[in-house]
Amino acid sequence: MSDTKYWLVKNVLLGPGIKAYYRPWVEGAENIPETGGAILASNHLSFSDSVFLPLVIKRKVVFLGKSEYFTGKGIKGWATRSFMAGVGTIPVHRGGGRASEAALQTGLEVIRGGQLLGIYPEGTRSPDGHLYRGKTGVARLAVEAGCPVIPVGMIDTHIAQPIGQKVPSRHPIGARIGPAIDLADFAGMQEDRNALREATDRIMRGIAAVSGQTYVDRDAAQLKRELKQQQKQNENPPADQA
Repeated sequence: MSDTKYWLVKNVLLGPGIKAYYRPWVEGAENIPETGGAILASNHLSFSDSVFLPLVIKRKVVFLGKSEYFTGKGIKGWATRSFMAGVGTIPVHRGGGRASEAALQTGLEVIRGGQLLGIYPEGTRSPDGHLYRGKTGVARLAVEAGCPVIPVGMIDTHIAQPIGQKVPSRHPIGARIGPAIDLADFAGMQEDRNALREATDRIMRGIAAVSGQTYVDRDAAQLKRELKQQQKQNENPPADQA
């Protein structure tokens, strides 16, 4: 989406009404550089994180979103596709190998183009409000681009819009933004897995500091799969346990 359409959606079509109704707050917006490429590394509590974060800061934020948001059919598919484009989301294919590399290259293009790139290092929404282990792609992007990483804590968006709820409830929500995380000591180490893990953990500590969440050193996506499997087992116990 062009910048003109983005600002039209943010400042005229949707933004003013959403801000007036939900009244989201922000702390630490001065920690975001006024110009130049940077990463906003945020926790991820709700689908609405990608709506409220851009609304409370001045600069445009570009997110990388799963391509499924852009391939839906019918009116619902059109509405989702239009909305995601309207909030500055670029579709990427998820998964390993070439898909992951393509997503990273897209992120680099955004940063090197002087824009703000919004990233959720956990890779998925938190299943329970805790902060989970970050994936190392955020560190690789930051080290390779040599750009600032600004930690963001979205506050109570999971209360306003729990997983499965289509429209957020009117609940006090906001964003707390911390000072840039220094990764200078990792310069040139974008291919070093151990260094990227350490850098990512540093980023996650920065996010925890502004979000106030309890950190859990586990992969959130894996935990979700385990919980889903456990739910299936509870719903369909073996015959000898029924």
